[in-house]
Amino acid sequence: MKKAYLLLADGTLFEGKAAGYEGCSIGEVVFNTGMAGYQEVLTDPSYYGQTVCMTYPLVGNYGINFDDGESKKSWVSGYIMREMCEYPSNFRCQKSLDAYLKEQKVVGLQGIDTRRLTRILRNSGVMNGVIYTEGHEPDEKTIEEMKSYVVKDAVKSVTLSETEVHPAQGERKYRIGLMDFGVKYNIVRELCKRGCEVTVLPGFTKAEDILAGGYDGIMLSNGPGDPAENVGIVEELKKLIASGLPIFGICLGHQLMALAINAKTEKMRFGHRGVNHPVKDLDEDRTYITSQNHGYAVVGDTIDPAIARVRFVNLNDGTVEGVEHIGKPIFTVQYHPEVCPGPQDTSYLFDRFLENIDKHKGGQF
Repeated sequence: MKKAYLLLADGTLFEGKAAGYEGCSIGEVVFNTGMAGYQEVLTDPSYYGQTVCMTYPLVGNYGINFDDGESKKSWVSGYIMREMCEYPSNFRCQKSLDAYLKEQKVVGLQGIDTRRLTRILRNSGVMNGVIYTEGHEPDEKTIEEMKSYVVKDAVKSVTLSETEVHPAQGERKYRIGLMDFGVKYNIVRELCKRGCEVTVLPGFTKAEDILAGGYDGIMLSNGPGDPAENVGIVEELKKLIASGLPIFGICLGHQLMALAINAKTEKMRFGHRGVNHPVKDLDEDRTYITSQNHGYAVVGDTIDPAIARVRFVNLNDGTVEGVEHIGKPIFTVQYHPEVCPGPQDTSYLFDRFLENIDKHKGGQF
């Protein structure tokens, strides 16, 4: 087995063994603390431009199947593990993790001290890095590109180019327009199984076109990158807010809605990526365990209390986890209520979205 290496922007070098595709790849190095769900991580568009280190020591033990992906391909720039299972064992397994990484041309690294790497990222913050296999050593130009690397045009890179329609399971009760900023399939699944016909719209669709579609409600998906980069999208969201339609935003959708009401976002030191983040509902005095994947957060003090209020907060660091608009059928959350695998405590939020649609139709908003 060939050797492989991770070189961080601060000069730290890790030596391990090659996994997956052989080559050289630059990315923003982040860590995920989930014990399972590596297939979902690999196929989550929110990881676009990032090299993901899994903190759980064994990855790949149940293989890869063709049903659990969150998109049609892998979006990570690189993948780091303590140990990759070579012989997966699960009745749903259709290929090994190694075979999948090769197929998706994801440069992988295993056999390094992932705990040490995670401590570096926790203490110093996320930083850029380059993974390379033996025989693909980066030259000085590549190293300079790595040090100056910034994730740009992220939504543009992952969003659909054409509209997709997903039929409701059973009787159609609602028509939902879902803006794709890097949508996970499970958001679509959660809506469809509740009787929604879901039209997935490219992320840069104009508000006028969305409003002309006759949708009962609007979903704003998760996605990658700096939310403040999406100036044009934010302007369209302002028009959707003014329309009075029920809106539900998740992750990047939550951040973009905050920007649309003139709040601010900021980059976090190392972000939240895992399936065990405690979030408190301030209204109900109740705490949920949530799945999260984000490197930016809404600055709570910048939210105008006349327009919206913070309803959910993270109990680890106090960051904003959800916002509710005053007098409008609009709410957003930073975490992922559609997550699978992981805690499903907050899937009720999809029901709440549909309840808002019913209230809106009944003239209660």
